[in-house]
Amino acid sequence: MPRVADAFYVPLEADPSRTGEETGERFRSTGHTAGPWHARDQHAGPPAALLARAVERCAPRPDTLVARVSVDLLGPVPVADVSVGARVLRPGRAVELVEAELSGPDGRVVARMTAWRIATAPSGVEPAAGEPAPLPVPAPQPFSLEPGWLPGYLQAVDWRWAEGHFLAPGPATVWTRLRHPLVAGEEPTGLQRLLAVADSGSGVSGVLDLREWLFVNPELTVHVARRVEGEWVCMRARTQLTPGGVGLATSVLYDERGEVGRGAQALLVRPR
Repeated sequence: MPRVADAFYVPLEADPSRTGEETGERFRSTGHTAGPWHARDQHAGPPAALLARAVERCAPRPDTLVARVSVDLLGPVPVADVSVGARVLRPGRAVELVEAELSGPDGRVVARMTAWRIATAPSGVEPAAGEPAPLPVPAPQPFSLEPGWLPGYLQAVDWRWAEGHFLAPGPATVWTRLRHPLVAGEEPTGLQRLLAVADSGSGVSGVLDLREWLFVNPELTVHVARRVEGEWVCMRARTQLTPGGVGLATSVLYDERGEVGRGAQALLVRPR
């Protein structure tokens, strides 16, 4: 198994305040979660994946697919000890709604996810294929940090560009792979791998220079069409802006078989 330092989160003791249908766990956030701008704040990808893990473990239903997740980012997520809990908000045999929350060391909720789980069963419906994967996974590519950028999350993900780049304004297509487990000692699920990178759509496809402009997304919504297979996730992303400083980043998400879902982020755009 990988060393505990080689994971985004290290498990701590369970949260005793969660009972019954609720789950509760505590984790130590490692430096791999840190975003590129402030070492004290996490990139939103790892917390989204950790919330997805809580959803999957809350009253688990192997016969369901998590078909839509919506993440609300209520404040900066600190690189610190965090608590995650989940509960079923709306139970049902065919569809149910699960909520997960992530709190900082002071107990304040800084991120919340709601997820719809839909029961899967043979239906006789002929599946409609999504878009094929854009290209095979490219060969390894050198990666260097821009001046002022911090390692952490950026170096904890393997980025393989098929189109565009962080500093190349406009649409981009990039294959990604987590270099470390989400939680020490565990293999990430496909949903966790997807959520760990889906928040990067706005970062990879910015239409303005990231060194001069802020793209802040207070939310992330991802629709999932089928289970994610393998360790590679690709996003084909584009960003559109309005004169009022509001933007929308959208992504088509793939594994090596083809399209698995779509992501969207509402953006606040401001000069740095």
